[in-house]
Amino acid sequence: MSSLNRRLSGFATLAGLVALVMYTWGLLHLGGAFLEAEDGGTGSAPIPPCRGNEQVEHVIDYSVSWLPLSFDCEMQGGGSYPSEAIPGYVNPVAVGSALAAVGCAIASAYVAELQTRAGARKGEAT
Repeated sequence: MSSLNRRLSGFATLAGLVALVMYTWGLLHLGGAFLEAEDGGTGSAPIPPCRGNEQVEHVIDYSVSWLPLSFDCEMQGGGSYPSEAIPGYVNPVAVGSALAAVGCAIASAYVAELQTRAGARKGEAT
């Protein structure tokens, strides 16, 4: 395995780990918002994760999305808005890192294929 191939594989692994950590971090925030929303009792209306918006008095429910991660506040009469439960950097970093991991893995496989073909040509020439 060449130095370039090892570096590309290492970058692919690192980027994949960053994507996994970011997605897990977002899931923790999403889980916290879900637990807060489902917690009944005094102070549970309006839904706590939806309180950061001026339309909070129209919130009747919430919805959760897993890809991209989001916690949306559903309003009377239709419509929704995203709550701020999940930090804004989570989805872009997770997607960017995942794409970088895939790109580096493909590049690593391509470099390995080129090296294999070059080695086969050298073997035929002798």
